[in-house]
Amino acid sequence: MTDEVSKRARSIRPFVVMDVVARAKAMDAAGMDVVHLEIGDPDFPTPDVILRAAERAMEAGDTGYTQSLGLPTLRDAISAHHQAAYRVSLDPDDVIVTQGTSPAMLLLFGALLDPGDEVVMPDPCYPAYPNYVSFLGGVPVPLKVRAEDCFRYDADELRRAVTPRTKAIMLTSPSNPTGAIYTTDALREIAAIAEETGTWIASDEIYHGLNFSGERDHTIREYTDRCFVLNGFSKAYAMTGWRLGYLIAPREFVRPAEEIQQNFFLCANHFVQEAGTVALTQAQDDVRRMRDVYDERRRYLVPALRELGLVIACEPAGAFYVFADARRWGSDSLALSERLLAEARVAVAPGVDFGFGGEGFLRFSYATSLERLREGVDRMRRWAAS
Repeated sequence: MTDEVSKRARSIRPFVVMDVVARAKAMDAAGMDVVHLEIGDPDFPTPDVILRAAERAMEAGDTGYTQSLGLPTLRDAISAHHQAAYRVSLDPDDVIVTQGTSPAMLLLFGALLDPGDEVVMPDPCYPAYPNYVSFLGGVPVPLKVRAEDCFRYDADELRRAVTPRTKAIMLTSPSNPTGAIYTTDALREIAAIAEETGTWIASDEIYHGLNFSGERDHTIREYTDRCFVLNGFSKAYAMTGWRLGYLIAPREFVRPAEEIQQNFFLCANHFVQEAGTVALTQAQDDVRRMRDVYDERRRYLVPALRELGLVIACEPAGAFYVFADARRWGSDSLALSERLLAEARVAVAPGVDFGFGGEGFLRFSYATSLERLREGVDRMRRWAAS
């Protein structure tokens, strides 16, 4: 890459799974049948009630700008949903609606971090976390989470990782890439660490609604006020391409986040916000139906991968991923994913994409049909045997 490209741009690591997607789609276009287990893009159509709401909004002319904070009706619906789902009150004035959860992350870290501020985050984790922090001048501090701990923070190690330079602790439950869910006791302990040390918690709750543990989802706001919450509609509502999310922020950060939104994104699309309001108020049965199908797929895929010789020390309890130790097949996860794509025509995400702690692992997404999951497993079985 030429030196004329900014150091900021040159410092960003690629999101390797998107390169895998591009190669796999090129193979599809060339007439090769690829089983796609690489990306967390729901295979369900967006529920009809949401589609109809967007159509009505467009027909009514709701295609212009809205307030940068988002439509009051949507912010009210988010507040009501928060009360119903978590039994915690939420003032709509603490909500900023965004064009997906990724812009919400920019607002969060843009309003919170100064150059040199540290953010502790799990390793492995969603690759965008360290990139956002670094891009804004902060310092990502990876803290290894282990399969034998169900990829959750060890509380003592987390306490030691927090220093006077730490501004925030990154928390994800359910987690990408591991599907891990934090227990209520673990959430309380992380909240206590934030309170004791004066740090903030940045809680990514985008996979809420996809919880197979038998327990309800828990937001970090049940345990502390020293937190920001990221959430949105992409995963549970099968709305990835709609680009609609939101940030819940402490009041003193709302106006700074709004000013960033005004300058960088203006606002989320009006008709999409109208559809999001209907999603929260009328599509919960659809969410439960999709969750039950994901759970059926999960219950097939975990034992199927174990039969292939992959190690899953802790079964995923949320999201739609299985993070499996594939070192029986090879220790270089990127090379292994490339071989599976080229030789077995199965696309998977290399573990190293999610941090050094993910090396030797592969992430399998079950956001695809049971039929295709079975086909992918059969192909990998034949590939491993050969």
